[in-house]
Amino acid sequence: MVTTHLELLWIPLGADGSTVVRGCGRLYERIHALMQRRSPCALLHAALRVCTESGTTYAIEVGPAWGNSDPDRGVVRTGPVGARCLSSLAFFRYEVRCWRGGTIPDADAAVPGPVEVATDPTRTSLLLARATEVPGLVWGRVAPGTTEMWNSNSVVSWLLTSSGHELPELPAGARAPGWCAGVQLAVPVPEGPGRSGPTALSRWTNQA
Repeated sequence: MVTTHLELLWIPLGADGSTVVRGCGRLYERIHALMQRRSPCALLHAALRVCTESGTTYAIEVGPAWGNSDPDRGVVRTGPVGARCLSSLAFFRYEVRCWRGGTIPDADAAVPGPVEVATDPTRTSLLLARATEVPGLVWGRVAPGTTEMWNSNSVVSWLLTSSGHELPELPAGARAPGWCAGVQLAVPVPEGPGRSGPTALSRWTNQA
């Protein structure tokens, strides 16, 4: 019998062999580590794999709008990269993909491997539905009302949080920049004395 299943994949930045992506990521992390007076961490890119009760599988990931010509890759949302005025150019646009029967490149590089996220049919259906509602914010810019830039990690954390899933822990010695932005937008932090905000957010704040 097929059961609902949800996996989170932590994929190292540059796992596709891109020296440019890996090099830029390392430079970015070294600068942030120096500013925060800590040791550099490995940077991770999040993606999701979903299996429904019917046995249908979905690959959920964010990627560039250029470089993939498959018309059936499951694009459900797009957004600008760097600046909204540049979004007319594919090079400055990203895609949110909820790809039925699709695959996630470099899934085999995930550390420490696929992480199972507790779910049920109701939450899984809600997560898939919310994929079409992901905020189309500017990639690489601090999302309004948050403390981090918006990126692929933001999208995944927004989907998990807004569909009622618990957020798995990060692998030791790693960071997922942008993760807090998605949580902050999905679950607004209450204001006022004595209000600490949702547990899902406070667990990640110190890792931003």
